[in-house]
Amino acid sequence: MKSTRNTYISKTVSALKPSGIRRFFDLAAEMDNVISLGVGEPDFVTPWHIREAAIQSIEEGYTSYTPNAGIPELRQEISSYVKTRFQVEYSPSEIIVTLGASSAIDTAMRTIIDPGDEVIVVEPCFVSYSPTVTLAGGVPVTVQALKENDFKVLPEQIEAAITDKTIALMICFPNNPTGTLLNKKELEALAEIAKKHDLIVISDEIYAELTYDEEFTSMASIPGMRERTILVNGFSKAFAMTGWRLGYVCAPAEITSAMLKVHQYALMCASTMSQYAGVEALRNGKESVEKMVNSYRQRRNFIVNSFNEMGLSCHIPGGAFYAFPSIESTGLSSQEFAERLLKEKSVAVVPGDVFGESGEGHIRCSYATSMEELREAMKRIQEFVDAL
Repeated sequence: MKSTRNTYISKTVSALKPSGIRRFFDLAAEMDNVISLGVGEPDFVTPWHIREAAIQSIEEGYTSYTPNAGIPELRQEISSYVKTRFQVEYSPSEIIVTLGASSAIDTAMRTIIDPGDEVIVVEPCFVSYSPTVTLAGGVPVTVQALKENDFKVLPEQIEAAITDKTIALMICFPNNPTGTLLNKKELEALAEIAKKHDLIVISDEIYAELTYDEEFTSMASIPGMRERTILVNGFSKAFAMTGWRLGYVCAPAEITSAMLKVHQYALMCASTMSQYAGVEALRNGKESVEKMVNSYRQRRNFIVNSFNEMGLSCHIPGGAFYAFPSIESTGLSSQEFAERLLKEKSVAVVPGDVFGESGEGHIRCSYATSMEELREAMKRIQEFVDAL
């Protein structure tokens, strides 16, 4: 019997919107003399000692599959790092090495979600969160962190979004795209809600090392939260290793064991040479991280001051490497501003609405680029705003 479907594409995938970030990357790639403030990755090259470790692993013949969860040396280093840096203990058996933080989030969603389950997603946020909920058969329920609260989600907002179908809360602090960081007290307030309603918290902490004014607190370190937190992190941002596709997830043994089944079938294991590079990064990469953070802090101060001086109000991001200025005073939408800025001044930024409804009226600007290019970009944006 013939199928009654008129397409080979599933309804779920057909309904997914393409990434709003990628569209602006593609437009910029077709133009000359473009300064891109859109790319969410460090402008630093992976430190040589980390690259050398990968080269050495290849020379020594470590080119076969690794255990599904990752090589024991790397999982042990992650265990030690998380304990020392974030004051939370995981045994190596509670850690899975993944293909970047994104695959860790996808695996987590597919592990915990049954069809129809609701996951609260705090927006503005990275564009993949809600789609991974949908692809796992769940229902994303968005909660909007607002400009007037410096894009910090309030506990009462989370409470109001919870139903009898809610199973989890997805958060990311420091945040992409706003750079907002929640302090320990603010995280504790969210933790109380998670405990009250028996929710799992998926905490994307990929920008944990890139904080500037306050100490980072891991959600899993809050009393009573280790047993209900899926901690996601990776090497891309702190160690300038985006192309290596190396991340990890830490969770209680029952959850990790279940996640490993999904990971085994979908991904097998992370790249062998990337894993050996990861070992070196955790053992000897602290000095490089500190240099990058100091450089980002300087650039953050410059770009935030520049936007405020030209009349585009911009809160001070506590972490990551993004500024999220308001462009409401121009009368343009986020999409209109970004498209015209690219066409008229050859500066690529990302419209804020691609990160959620509360991102409308803003643009995301990555300051992970050289000071020379930042100065030129700010000059061009100033000219664009003045012409309006």
